[in-house]
Formats: sequence, structure tokens, C-alpha cells
Amino acid sequence: VQLQASGGGLVQAGGSLRLSCAISGRPLSSYAMGWFRQAPGKEREFVAGIVWSGTMTAYADSVKGRSTISRDNARNTVYLQLNRVKFEDAAIYYCAASNNPYSRSSSLGDYDHWGQGTQVTVSS
Repeated sequence: VQLQASGGGLVQAGGSLRLSCAISGRPLSSYAMGWFRQAPGKEREFVAGIVWSGTMTAYADSVKGRSTISRDNARNTVYLQLNRVKFEDAAIYYCAASNNPYSRSSSLGDYDHWGQGTQVTVSS
């Protein structure tokens, strides 16, 4: 299975961004999905997760209330919408797939497949 994240770039503080993650090789519905991010000098951290059906989600406190994770299994794509972007949101964002389709885990070790990452830069 391969994951391809896209949608990163330069976003103004206070603005919005939408990241996409396309999966190939196996149906997206086989997996729970997560978004993680890693800023320079920091560890990779959980952002959001969603179960295979899309009916349950989980968010890190840092993005709760201004972020939405969603998925379109027919299009084999997962999305991350982030609003009211802050400077501390700048990072490389990674999508990940868990072989446990019911997982909303925030632990990196619970995800089995990773994409290459997409860079998000925040400007003033």
C-alpha cells in the first residue's frame, strides 16, 4: 500500500488549509487513518485519527475545535482541514494507515503504513 500526501504549502496565520492523502494498492476502507506532524527539532506528534467508516474521530488538543479529519472511501482519500492556522502548526504533515480499521490511536507505533509528508509553512 502507498500513501501520497498533498496540499501543503504556505498559509497565512489565521487562514485555512486542507491536506489530502491518497492511498493506493488496497482499498482505503481497509484502514483506519491518521494525520501526524513533525516540526523541526521536535518529535512526530499525532494530529487526528479516523476509523475506517468515518463515524468516529479523534483529535490532539492542539487542533481540537479548529480541525476536521474526514475520508472518502470511494475516492480512496483522507482529508485534514485546519482552520485558524497558527505559527505552531508549521510542520511536515504525514498521513498514516493502521491495519486495525477501528483504531483512533494517537500512538505512532499503531500505524503500519506512512506517506512521505507534505510541508506546511505559516507566514505572518
